[in-house]
Amino acid sequence: MSKILIRGAKVLGGDAQDVLIDGETIEAVGTGLSAEGAQVVDAEGQILLPGLVDLHTHLREPGREDSETVLTGTRAAAKGGYTSVFAMANTFPVADTAGVVEQVYRLGRQSGYCDVQPIGAVTVGLEGKKLAELGAMHDSAAGVTVFSDDGKCVDDAVIMRRALEYVKAFAGVVAQHAQEPRLTEGAQMNEGIVSAELGLGGWPAVAEESIIARDVLLAEHVGSRVHICHLSTAGSVEIVRWAKSRGIDVTAEVTPHHLLLTDELVRTYNPVYKVNPPLRTERDVMALREALADGTIDIVATDHAPHPHEDKDCEWAAAAMGMVGLETALSVVQQTMVDTGLLTWAEVADRMSFAPARIGRATGHGRPVSAGEPANLTLVDPAYRGAVDPAGFASRSRNTPYEGRELPGRVTHTFLRGRATVVDGNLA
Repeated sequence: MSKILIRGAKVLGGDAQDVLIDGETIEAVGTGLSAEGAQVVDAEGQILLPGLVDLHTHLREPGREDSETVLTGTRAAAKGGYTSVFAMANTFPVADTAGVVEQVYRLGRQSGYCDVQPIGAVTVGLEGKKLAELGAMHDSAAGVTVFSDDGKCVDDAVIMRRALEYVKAFAGVVAQHAQEPRLTEGAQMNEGIVSAELGLGGWPAVAEESIIARDVLLAEHVGSRVHICHLSTAGSVEIVRWAKSRGIDVTAEVTPHHLLLTDELVRTYNPVYKVNPPLRTERDVMALREALADGTIDIVATDHAPHPHEDKDCEWAAAAMGMVGLETALSVVQQTMVDTGLLTWAEVADRMSFAPARIGRATGHGRPVSAGEPANLTLVDPAYRGAVDPAGFASRSRNTPYEGRELPGRVTHTFLRGRATVVDGNLA
């Protein structure tokens, strides 16, 4: 059935309207719409958003298919309301050549659940010593525009400068994992009162902040774009705010877990709370929320980091860092930002669709909900309340910090170019 009529949805949280989809495109938006033979979706009380875009996803394929595959990851993305994700380069082999990024791109096109845009590595093998094939990856079928060594920091200032200069030629962006490696050797959690009491190696805020300060100055010096991955401290917020006030072309992201969880949870020694960068203090959490609300932080990105059971169900020191997040991100943002009055649903659409699509140049995504636009859409029921059950995840991994926690909101439908990928909360 080529036509779908979404009836009575609150478009971007505003007045209830009908949206008529014909094929891959939105045909009309208004009230009292009708279409003979159209499939009708009753969306009364639900919020209609543009399909979400995640600028920071780990799909693990190729090489760690025991954690996730492009297929399982894009299914998880669809259930979370996403229609486009950017896949990080720390795979095996590393996505540092045109061949590897094209493989990921093709797998994404085959999945049918979500568009996948590969992120290319900045340096060969993520080793921080030699620039990867940036131009070749950009010129490939994948058309890479975002480059990152995420999981590792590009800590050499000369290499970072050269990368910023190189991507400027095709309006690309370097997404930096801000972590000064010498300051985090042996680090296990946020450096502070809790780490001191638990006797765990501390991860100081300055390890993140010093790299951000250096990189915004480098971006200003060469006139290029830099994006800060998973910003996590109040000090980092102030540096980015200062940089923007100078007109430096910097953007930044925050993860859902850094908007909600604090280092107090590490007292449980449950490795599900072990993540990079680490969970910070309540003061940091509040600063991140305020910065997301006022636009200092541009977007929410999941840093979806799946791991097999054995890599997380072990002693703290041996556990891998990372959490899955695609299927719970919108709920966490509703709880921390919408239900608290810090963001409207229209602003959520900006932080989770319009802005990330703009930063990553995701063609056809992050578009207005209006006639003639691609029908990449997400319906969410904001009145829903329920406990998170990872057994129902589409992701291959279950390492969520929210198991058993009640979260608001549920994605009921996701449409990728007019085709339903999720219906009534279930994969189509």
